[in-house]
Amino acid sequence: MNLRRITIFALAVLLSLPMAAQKRKRVKPKAKPAPVIETPQEDPRITNMREMTQQIVIIDSIVTDKNQFLASIRLSSESGELMPTGTFFNNQLQGCLYINEMGNKVYFSQPVDSLQQLFTSDKLGNEWSRPQRLTGISEGISEASYPFMLADGVTFYFAGKGEESIGGYDIFLTRYDSRSGSFLKPENIGMPFNSEANDYMYAIDETNRIGYFASDRRQPEGKVCIYIFVPSETRKTYAAGTYSTEKIRQLADIHRIADTWGDGTERKAALERIKAKYAATGTSGEMVSTNSQDAAVNFQSKEAKILYQDLLKEQNELNSVNARLAQLRQEFHNANASAKKVMKNEILKLEDKVLELNTNVKQLNKAIRNAEIKSKKQ
Repeated sequence: MNLRRITIFALAVLLSLPMAAQKRKRVKPKAKPAPVIETPQEDPRITNMREMTQQIVIIDSIVTDKNQFLASIRLSSESGELMPTGTFFNNQLQGCLYINEMGNKVYFSQPVDSLQQLFTSDKLGNEWSRPQRLTGISEGISEASYPFMLADGVTFYFAGKGEESIGGYDIFLTRYDSRSGSFLKPENIGMPFNSEANDYMYAIDETNRIGYFASDRRQPEGKVCIYIFVPSETRKTYAAGTYSTEKIRQLADIHRIADTWGDGTERKAALERIKAKYAATGTSGEMVSTNSQDAAVNFQSKEAKILYQDLLKEQNELNSVNARLAQLRQEFHNANASAKKVMKNEILKLEDKVLELNTNVKQLNKAIRNAEIKSKKQ
């Protein structure tokens, strides 16, 4: 009996050994590694550009319709004039044009294979020369528009898209080399002028030391913000030891224009210069476009006050005509032959009206300025 019990016990032990071994061989499954979340890396060019953000005083800003924003950039007659390309040439060409003070040279953009490119033309007698495409600016830039030349005839600004831009249109600076008859390689002027949105139409009123540039950053579709600033002769950046990284980021992106005012002295002087050239300031401190009937302008001259009301009417009409022209040009391409014939007649009449109104606005600006200067001398 004892032998039988021993035998059964031995068999039970032997049978349990493989099972125990199997249990020992079982390895707990490894815990799944936590998913790796990759932080998107910023374009190094943007990082470097932000660190070199230029210090400027942004006086104020205007938000306006994109299809007529050029009317809000009010240059003195000595600084030339901006207008749509089609308005100047009396055609349906899309683009932007700058004409110099003398009225004998233009820089403009027009489409080439659906992309905007820059050209120039000179007035010879009563005729304009055949447009010549600008050379030297195409490296890293596939599309170019919004030209502006300083009075020196050398320093040239424009907006370009391509490898050298950080997002949509960027503003570039180049200079004309008279020896080669070509422009030098353009330089991106950096932040705060440029951003990952579209930034364009950099223009300087050298007579009054007032600068303008447009941007659609943080703007709804069809709107554009025009920033008015004080141009600097030298480039000065924000020192990292004085400004935090976050503050420099805000200044680069124009988070709040009041952050650029400093003690306010330079802005105040600029506002006086603007008032002298009849751009209005509202009670809130924000710039008001000239189509506002409630503009608060303090003229000393009674004659200037009367002329200013005439200016507002002409500017309002100019804005309306430009808006209608933009609409007609957009509809023209999809219209049938009979509709195009009717629209063409209206477009030609409106283009003549634009030229007339632009002349009136220019003359009224000059008359207002002369009346105010005369009043101050008395």
